[in-house]
Amino acid sequence: MERCGWAGPDEIYLGYHDTDWGVPEYDSRALWEKLVLDGFQAGLSWLTILKKRENFRTAFAGFKPDVIADWGEAEIEKLLVDPGIIRHRGKIEATISNARVWQEIEACEGFDRFLWKYVDGAPLQNQWRTLDEVPAFTPLSTQISKDLKKAGFRFCGPTIVYAFMQAVGMVNDHLVTCPRHRSVADMAAKGR
Repeated sequence: MERCGWAGPDEIYLGYHDTDWGVPEYDSRALWEKLVLDGFQAGLSWLTILKKRENFRTAFAGFKPDVIADWGEAEIEKLLVDPGIIRHRGKIEATISNARVWQEIEACEGFDRFLWKYVDGAPLQNQWRTLDEVPAFTPLSTQISKDLKKAGFRFCGPTIVYAFMQAVGMVNDHLVTCPRHRSVADMAAKGR
C-alpha cells in the first residue's frame, strides 16, 4: 500500500495527508477555517497554503469568525502588508464578508449542519484506484457552491468546494491503495 500520489515528497504535505486530509470535521469554526484556506489556495498550490497556515491563523485571529466579522479597512490594510500570508485584497475582503455570512448561518442552523446535510451527515466513500479517476468537482460540489454563493459566500466555486469536501472528510477520496482510505472510512463509520 502506498499513499495517494499527490502527497509528497515534502514532509509538511506527507503530514497533512497522514493526519488531516479526509478526516471528518464537524466543528463549525474549523470548517469555516478550511473553507477560507481553500479559497486562498485558488490559483496556487496547496503546499503554499500549508506552509503559511500558521501565519494565516495568527493574522486572522485564530480564524474566529465572530472577531473577523467586525474587521474593516484598517485590518485589510494591515493584512495586505503581511508577508506571512497571501496578500490578495479580494480574498481578504471575502474572508471578512464570509465571516458575516458564517454568523448568519451559524445562528440559523449551524454551519456544520448546513454543510453536512448535503451528505446526510455521513462521509461519502469513494473507491478510486488512481488519481486520474478523482474529479476536480462534482454535481454535489457545484450545488453546495451555488448554495454558499446564494447565502453570500465568495471564493467558493465548485472546484474549491470539492477540495474542501475532500479535506474535511465529507468525501473520502483517499485512493483505495492508500493506507489512510480504510482508517478514514472507519472514522466515518463511527459517526459524529
